[in-house]
Amino acid sequence: MFLFDTLSAVFTVLILLGIVPNLFYSFGYLPHIKRKTHYLIHYFGFILSMIGVVISANALVFLFFWELMSLTSWQLILTEPKDKENLFAARFYFFMTHLGFVCLLLFFLIISNGDINQSFSALKAIASHFAYPTLLFFFLIFGLLSKAGAVPLHVWLPYAHPQAPSPVSALMSGVMLKIALYGLFRFLFDILYPWPLQWGVVILIIGAISSLVGVLYALSEHDIKALLANHSIENIGIILIAFGMGMIFDTLHLPLLSAFAFIAALFHIFNHMSFKSLLFMGAGSVLHQTNTKNMEKYGGLIKTMPITAITFLIAAISISALPPSNGFLSEWMIFQSLLSSSHINIMTLKLTIPFAIFALALTGGLAIACFVKAYGITFLGLHRSTNAKHATEVNSLMKIGMILMALVVISLMLLAPIYIHYFSNTLVSLGKADVYHKIFPHGIWQMHSVGINGGVVSPLILLIALLGITFLLIFAYKALHVKERIYKTWACGYRTSSRTQYSSTGFAGPIRRFFTWLYKPQEHLNTEKVKGHNTIFTSSHYAVHVKPLFEVSLYTSLVRLTNITSYWVYRFAHFEQRRYVAIIFNLLLMVLFSYRIFSHQFSWATFAIETVVMIITIKILVIGDKK
Repeated sequence: MFLFDTLSAVFTVLILLGIVPNLFYSFGYLPHIKRKTHYLIHYFGFILSMIGVVISANALVFLFFWELMSLTSWQLILTEPKDKENLFAARFYFFMTHLGFVCLLLFFLIISNGDINQSFSALKAIASHFAYPTLLFFFLIFGLLSKAGAVPLHVWLPYAHPQAPSPVSALMSGVMLKIALYGLFRFLFDILYPWPLQWGVVILIIGAISSLVGVLYALSEHDIKALLANHSIENIGIILIAFGMGMIFDTLHLPLLSAFAFIAALFHIFNHMSFKSLLFMGAGSVLHQTNTKNMEKYGGLIKTMPITAITFLIAAISISALPPSNGFLSEWMIFQSLLSSSHINIMTLKLTIPFAIFALALTGGLAIACFVKAYGITFLGLHRSTNAKHATEVNSLMKIGMILMALVVISLMLLAPIYIHYFSNTLVSLGKADVYHKIFPHGIWQMHSVGINGGVVSPLILLIALLGITFLLIFAYKALHVKERIYKTWACGYRTSSRTQYSSTGFAGPIRRFFTWLYKPQEHLNTEKVKGHNTIFTSSHYAVHVKPLFEVSLYTSLVRLTNITSYWVYRFAHFEQRRYVAIIFNLLLMVLFSYRIFSHQFSWATFAIETVVMIITIKILVIGDKK
């Protein structure tokens, strides 16, 4: 019923590292929640379900806890159902998560022959004899990546995270998304191994596209929690790039490179859990103290919320992958994995891997720009609203939660060799090579790539050098008695105010104009004039709204098609019963024929006969005469 091996232990540690600081923050946040009993029941149910998923030993228990995780998180989004946006986000999340559940259920039903109470090890023998393993692979990744938030199954994140209470947003983005990635490790290694090269390429492409789409839409956001939700899509993409490279190297019988890439994926899973949880905690603190999620209403909060500002800065540095942070170390490993493929002469990889390198490099640069915007607009400059001006620091429990999570972020940087050793042992338990001593051949002071002509980085030396230079400058400043002269800001002759500062919209303007083909922004300019006359005494408000491309092109179109289909089904059912019964009969034939194709060996002759039978029955029973 339950399994606690090395892989389960790693993800249990991940959950605990995310939960303990969140508990402090959540109880500090609790006075601001009206439905406290509803919140606490589903909050602890959510935690229990995530632990249950990673220690499940068979498909039935896994699906039970997976569904419990979906339902409790759905109810947590509905903790404060105060407007239509909240209800829409909850419905959208409910639909997407159960679409994934259906795919996982089909996956388990096929590989278990209907008996989903079997252990995962017993399912491997059945899956190995299935005629269409790629079908199983797509059922699996659709089921898991709909929960992880990879493109194109990502659209629920920017809706659900902003509407959930901030402790829940931290748990959902920091921990829950990683539970879906646990499923990739568990089922691809335990059930579907070995895998063909194309599977790794698919994961790599999904990761590269997800990283780009996530960071580009994060840049256009004004809602601080929606911005962080889009960055979750980006970082899930980065993890999938590493995972895809691990699968590719494994298929090509390059065990050292494969283990190195999988370790990079696990390392970034832990890193993303830490800094994204901390960012959502910081965003929740700002939101609670200013009563708005709009960054245009923030500004100057570093003066009145110093703990929140410092911890948010630590997380922002890490997610931006600035050296020597933990985010930099895992992304450096992923880059080294990609660059170690230069000797592979397979045309498919010659096209996809350079694209992944380009996507990861561009993502890194845009992520820095995005968090310069997020931190600068939120904490620096002048107050942009009355609420920001009167904001104060949050209570002690919330501060303890943020400080503890900041310590987790720092520990992943300072104790990186210990974590990597732990991850290497996990990969060894899954049958991969032990590469720890190749990553740290000369002790913990230098990290090495295992690839040909791979790079070397010294994070601890770099950290010590940065701290030494900083303290040296402070000492020189004090010792030389440097005089301070304070002047008012010069603004080219204009009077300085919060309105003359960079806005979130203005900061992202150049990037938004460059990617106009992707954003297709809707611009709104409202101008108020004095008594209707054209005078210089006018006030104007400029706003930009960006509708996500995938939502418009894929989901909106799918909803429209579903409505049209349901209308015609309604017409057939109520006014053309003969054709309606004929359609049901033909659907039944198609299901029976499909079952034979998937359950038995494929035959072109039988397939042709069945196709002809289907065409004849449709012609006679459905279409009928043209009179």
